[in-house]
Amino acid sequence: MEFGKADWRTFERGIEKEWLLTNGIGGFASSTIICANTRRYHGLLVASLKAPVERHLILSKIDECFTINGKDYNLYSFQTPDYIMRGYYNLQRVSINPLPTFTYSVEDAFIEKKICMVYGQNTTVIQYRIINGAAEANLRLTPLINFRNYHHSSRSEFLKFDVSKAPNGAIIKPAYFNTDISLLCGEGEFTVWDGCYFFNMYYEAERERGLDYIEDHYIPGCFDIKLKSYEEKHVTIIATLEKEVKDCCGEKLISAEEKRLKALVSTAGYGDELADRLVMASDAFIVHRESTKSRTILAGYPWFTDWGRDTMIAFTGITLATKRFEDARDILYTFSRYVKDGLVPNVFPDDESHEPAYNSVDAALWYFEAVNKYIEHTDDLKFINENIYMVLKDIIGHYIKGTRFNIAMDSDYLISAGQAGIQLTWMDAKIGRWVVTPRHGKAVEINALWYNAINIMERLAGLNGDDAGYYRSIAEKARKSFEAAFWNNRKQCLYDVVINDYRDSSVRPNQIFAVSLSYPVISGEKAKKLVRKVWKELYSTYGLKSLCGSDRNYRGIYTGDIHSRDSSYHQGTVWTWPLGHFITAFIKAYGNTESNRRLALKFIEPLRDHLSDGCIGSISEIFDGDGSNAPKGCFAQAWSVGEILRAYTELIAHGSGDLQ
Repeated sequence: MEFGKADWRTFERGIEKEWLLTNGIGGFASSTIICANTRRYHGLLVASLKAPVERHLILSKIDECFTINGKDYNLYSFQTPDYIMRGYYNLQRVSINPLPTFTYSVEDAFIEKKICMVYGQNTTVIQYRIINGAAEANLRLTPLINFRNYHHSSRSEFLKFDVSKAPNGAIIKPAYFNTDISLLCGEGEFTVWDGCYFFNMYYEAERERGLDYIEDHYIPGCFDIKLKSYEEKHVTIIATLEKEVKDCCGEKLISAEEKRLKALVSTAGYGDELADRLVMASDAFIVHRESTKSRTILAGYPWFTDWGRDTMIAFTGITLATKRFEDARDILYTFSRYVKDGLVPNVFPDDESHEPAYNSVDAALWYFEAVNKYIEHTDDLKFINENIYMVLKDIIGHYIKGTRFNIAMDSDYLISAGQAGIQLTWMDAKIGRWVVTPRHGKAVEINALWYNAINIMERLAGLNGDDAGYYRSIAEKARKSFEAAFWNNRKQCLYDVVINDYRDSSVRPNQIFAVSLSYPVISGEKAKKLVRKVWKELYSTYGLKSLCGSDRNYRGIYTGDIHSRDSSYHQGTVWTWPLGHFITAFIKAYGNTESNRRLALKFIEPLRDHLSDGCIGSISEIFDGDGSNAPKGCFAQAWSVGEILRAYTELIAHGSGDLQ
């Protein structure tokens, strides 16, 4: 993807687009396309001290100044409360294919910067290729250092470091951490600056979120790179927390990462531009977790870690559609080891001494869908039967007899869960004691998932010599009860929640899963009416609104402080991930014909455009329900990417040739 000066005519336009690199252990690098940091989460090295958590900002940025003919040209951009540095005036072009590359033009010289993270290491590589002009010149590279939790911000009085020169750079020792920061450079001279700080970096994105938005950074010194007339020079800075860097050659490190990323696309084998981009995007979310010694899926960047619910929803797209079957097996097996009282962990602890959190009614049910999709993609029944089947049986047993959080099958064979004040579904926003979207009782998607899980269990029971008829009987009774309890004849769709005699008629996207899952609980004409209702009332450009616009509780703009944002999070904000299920439901309800597949692709096309907006190459967590549908929340979300990749690849797989 290529970008030019039209994308940063103003500072405000230049900070709209962001880029992201990851290292497979939870660490990342990110900024805007003009390299002006606007979030506390932006930085060239955000390291994970215990994969994939304990993330800390280490290297905020490197400020570049090119001096030629006695004049300084600043290539860097930033904002303080009373000043904007506009180094982007010298930025000519940005390319992200797949690594971000920035080309600057100064008089008769060019400076190209490429950024890369080393996979599996807390290491960032920044490579400069300088093509000098007629006069001698100097490139000064000034690193801005920090060492703080990535959710926080620092002021100068807490930034204490000891800096010493090394043969090929500098070693920086934080006063409060027993971890050295190494800045390595094969070219140039490093000059140590004592007690120097960058004061008052201004983070506009944090101000909008009602959080601290001013921060200081420590400046340990600078590298000076001298250039002769018409000289071309390659300079690499390596910022790392690793005790040993096996290879300090920037070219080799960058080449290895580019080769790894291209191999992922080749393995997936689509040869389709959109699918290939989504395959590349999916790589950011598959990471190693040290506490479980296995793979997991991070929910989103820049601030989420791994959650059970998000992992299972994103699973099919992130691991199976990308043909990363070994990672898929690892994830399924890991979660099976931690199932307790029939529940799949919603959140893993950061260390082995603490128990996971199990506060989710749907994670275990999404686990069944993940298992079923794994079988569809791999035919690997042996792995499931030997390692997973008994866990699934245990989950069903606990849901039938009852388990934590009042989760239990009722006399009508439907699942009831929770109580007032406790949030167990994905619509879980809670501000103090205020539950924004109370959904205790019988939630529509929970019971669609329950029916789906029972049917999957019936099939596997038959293959394992168990009584499949037992599960078939429960499924049939649950199906009849579901339709009687949830069908809203007046609105021709499904109620969202049923509690005793109360029916919540809010039109929400949760009902779409009654049609989209492997075993739909609603079919025929009712399925068509349901899908049409969701299309008419909830579809927006980038996904489905979490509440229809005519509802008195609708809030279409997600902005402001935590109270304001959480009060709109599931009350009108657009979510991308349910769009994947809407597309599947549309095809199931109206038929898998070429004309319907072509129509379904129209729902995806805006997201093709979005890949060049927001976080370039990825899909945001949420969007405003009103106005321009601006991207909000995490700028790269696993279930957004995973569900669009799953739905899209299923569409093109069933087509004959190019359906675009």
